[in-house]
Amino acid sequence: MTIILTPYWSNGVQRLKMAIQPEPKPKPGLIPPAFDEDIHALRCLNQLRSKDKNIEKYIYLSMLKEQNSSMFYKLCLQYMSEFTPLIYTPTVGDACLQYSHIYRRPEGLFISIKDKGNIREVIRSWTKIDKARISVVTDGSRILGLGDLGINGMPISIGKLSLYIAGAGIRPASTIPICLDLGTNNQKCLDDPLYLGLRQKRITGPAMTEFMDEFMHEMSVAFPKLLVQFEDFSTDNAFLYLERYRNKYPVFNDDIQGTGAVVLSGLINAARLSSAASGRPITDHRILFFGAGSAGTGVAMQLMSFFTLNGLSQYQARERIWFIDSQGLVFDARGPMAEHKKFFARKDYNGPPLTGILDIIEYVKPTALLGLSTISVRLSHPVSIFLTLFSQNAFTPDVIQAMAVLNQRPIIFPLSNPVCLSECSFQDAVDHTSGQVLFASGSPFPAIEYDDRTLYPGQGNNMYIFPGMGLGAILSRVTSLTDSMVEASSLGLAGSLTEEERSIGLLYPRIERIREISAQIATQVSRAAQKEGVDRSTNLRSMSDAELFEFVSSKMWNP
Repeated sequence: MTIILTPYWSNGVQRLKMAIQPEPKPKPGLIPPAFDEDIHALRCLNQLRSKDKNIEKYIYLSMLKEQNSSMFYKLCLQYMSEFTPLIYTPTVGDACLQYSHIYRRPEGLFISIKDKGNIREVIRSWTKIDKARISVVTDGSRILGLGDLGINGMPISIGKLSLYIAGAGIRPASTIPICLDLGTNNQKCLDDPLYLGLRQKRITGPAMTEFMDEFMHEMSVAFPKLLVQFEDFSTDNAFLYLERYRNKYPVFNDDIQGTGAVVLSGLINAARLSSAASGRPITDHRILFFGAGSAGTGVAMQLMSFFTLNGLSQYQARERIWFIDSQGLVFDARGPMAEHKKFFARKDYNGPPLTGILDIIEYVKPTALLGLSTISVRLSHPVSIFLTLFSQNAFTPDVIQAMAVLNQRPIIFPLSNPVCLSECSFQDAVDHTSGQVLFASGSPFPAIEYDDRTLYPGQGNNMYIFPGMGLGAILSRVTSLTDSMVEASSLGLAGSLTEEERSIGLLYPRIERIREISAQIATQVSRAAQKEGVDRSTNLRSMSDAELFEFVSSKMWNP
């Protein structure tokens, strides 16, 4: 066997390391004599498609990834649009709900509150410490729109990292899925005899923060080159721990920053089309959010860039954004509210509470309606809001039609995941706007035929953003992941549409181009890191944009 050594620099000294070796071929007699890799790919695909239920397809793909990861990722890249909904949303939601029942083998790292004071030893159990470059960490407290699932949230971390590998070519051995088990307040989980997590109520407050401080410190010691992505923490904790650690470690929160970046990209392209149809300036757009949790307010913070990039001040940008929560319009005079809502609470409204979305639309006159909520709304008069478990169809025909009356091309983004929580369907949005809607959703919807033309829904899938952003951060060896880097990822995505994609009205590029898109985003993220001086791979600074893009592309792992 030939061993290849590659040079690298460490603390100013050139050293040698063994290059990644390809998987050895099976020895004679261990595979059938007529075995062919290409035919086997077809065999695996046929086995997948023979499954009737998506959860069965998920289980099959999990098995395939374990036994033949190269084949798994080869098929994933070749059939990206088919595989993505199976390894992540919407199927991953079902996988989380059933995790303790479909569990087969360990995958990832489990760290519980019982390990407090001993987290270093638990982390050291990971067998690929020197190779680790990125980790997705969840505590299972707010999984998609499904709530507190405790340790059953692990498929979120696993699925997200599969998309990093497929979408940006990050090496499988470089990834660490982590689930923090701090207990759960979900009684159904606690009563389930097969539940794999701690049978105790969730730890919160100072005890959780002490645990998180120890966890982040020990992670930085064990994995000095690691980028940490927080995923599906509860709203307050999502903001708390992002702010607590973002300037100390390379860390970001995909629910807050990733979602904001992908929505900003879609809004940039949608707003251009909407303004072209109406003749109104791009800065005249007015954005109404349905839902004021961590995802909604995180997206709004990012969308302020839409206005500031077009010449408005921070104050003016904030004044173009309104929120609806479970009590209606969010405004200062309403009284006490969660800390993360205060920044966008309206100071220019002092009237009686506005609780109905139709009344709020009439008052705000939005050009864009964005749904990021687990709230369902009754929209008849007398208007009222009812909290339920679901947000499905919160954008009723009346709501959609109200947007169409105000706008020649209304922007409607029902972004709640999974599909069962989407505020409306693509079909409804098209039918009630006479086909003029500019639409993007969190989960996939099929294209539809309308008025002798094919209309394509956009999907504001974070997968467009986080693989490239993560790759750029890893290759630049950033000390922190800054707001300008997140903004750069969004602008990179917005500008990645081809002429053909623009001609058929797409707001996002085709997912099959994800590797090319990720390389473009990683290049721009690296440049943003260099401008802010948070990059440690300073040798990349002297490269031209074309050279940097080529370098990024060359670092992508291929199965």
